[in-house]
Amino acid sequence: MKPVDLLALGVIIDDLVLADGTTHMGLLGGGGPQTAFGMRLCSESVGLAAGVGADFPQAARDWMHTAGIDTSAVRQTAQPTLRAWQLLEADGRHTQVWRSPLSALPVNLALDTTTLPATHRSLQGLHTGIHPEEPNLARLQALRAITRVLSIETWRSAASPLRPEALRAVLQLADIFSPNVAEAESLVGAGEPLALAQRLLEHGGRLIALRMGNAGVLVCAANQNALHLPALAVSGATHPLGAGNAFCGGFLAGWAATADAASAAAYGTVAASFMLEQPGVPPAPAMLHLEAQRRLQRALQSIRILN
Repeated sequence: MKPVDLLALGVIIDDLVLADGTTHMGLLGGGGPQTAFGMRLCSESVGLAAGVGADFPQAARDWMHTAGIDTSAVRQTAQPTLRAWQLLEADGRHTQVWRSPLSALPVNLALDTTTLPATHRSLQGLHTGIHPEEPNLARLQALRAITRVLSIETWRSAASPLRPEALRAVLQLADIFSPNVAEAESLVGAGEPLALAQRLLEHGGRLIALRMGNAGVLVCAANQNALHLPALAVSGATHPLGAGNAFCGGFLAGWAATADAASAAAYGTVAASFMLEQPGVPPAPAMLHLEAQRRLQRALQSIRILN
C-alpha cells in the first residue's frame, strides 16, 4: 500500500441545532473528517485515524470513500460512535453536548501510534487538537515522532492563562499552532491579534496561524513579515461549524507541500470557505477542483503583508 502523507484524527456524528431552531441530524463531523477535507484540497494522500462503533453510518463511510480518504486506520470498537449535539447561537457561541455515553470517549479517541498501519508512521503532516490545561505531552511527543510537520489547534479556551513553561512545552512540539482569537487570549492575555501572535512566538511558537473568523487569518513566524488574509466571501447563509478544522487541514497541507506561509494560508482559507456553505462536510474534493483553483487565486491576491 502507498504511504499516507497527511493524517487527521477522530470522528463525531453531529446533530446540529441552529439559533432559529433548525436542525440537521446525523452529520459527519468532528475534527477528523473536516480536517481531512481541507487536506484533500491540496493533497491526494490523506488518511483518517479514529475509533467508531458498529453504528457508524454507511453514508459517512461512503463520503470518505468518495473523498479519497484512506480509512485503513479507522477501527471498529465495542463502544458506539461518538455523537453530540452542536448548538450554535446567533452571536457565534457554540456548545457541544455529548449524546454518546462518556465511556465511549477514551475508547474511540485513543490512539496508539505503534499500532497504526506502517503506511501511517512516516507522515509529511499530522493535525491534532488539545485541551490547553491538559495537553497530554506524551501523546503529542508520540505524534511528533511519526510526522515531519505537526499541527496543533486548541479545542477550547483555557480556563486561566497557562504558566509560561507549560505553554512553551506545547508550542515547542508544534510546527504549526492555530488557535482562534478567544483561545489565544486565554493563553497569553487580551490584546490585538498581531500582539497575540507575537506573544505566542515569544513563548516558543514556530508558525502561528491565528484564526479570526470573518476577519480571516493572521500568520506570523519568527523573523518574518506577518501576513493577513481575509476570509473569502461565500453566498447564502453560512454554517461555521467545522470551518476552523477545514482551515487547519488546508493550511497544514499547503505548508507541508510548499513551506510557504502565504500558500498555506490561501489553501486553509479556501477549505474554510467550502465548509461554510452547507451544514456538515462539503461534497467530495474532486468535485470542487475547478472552483477550488479559482478561490485559491482569489485568496492569494488578497494577502497583505503587515510588517
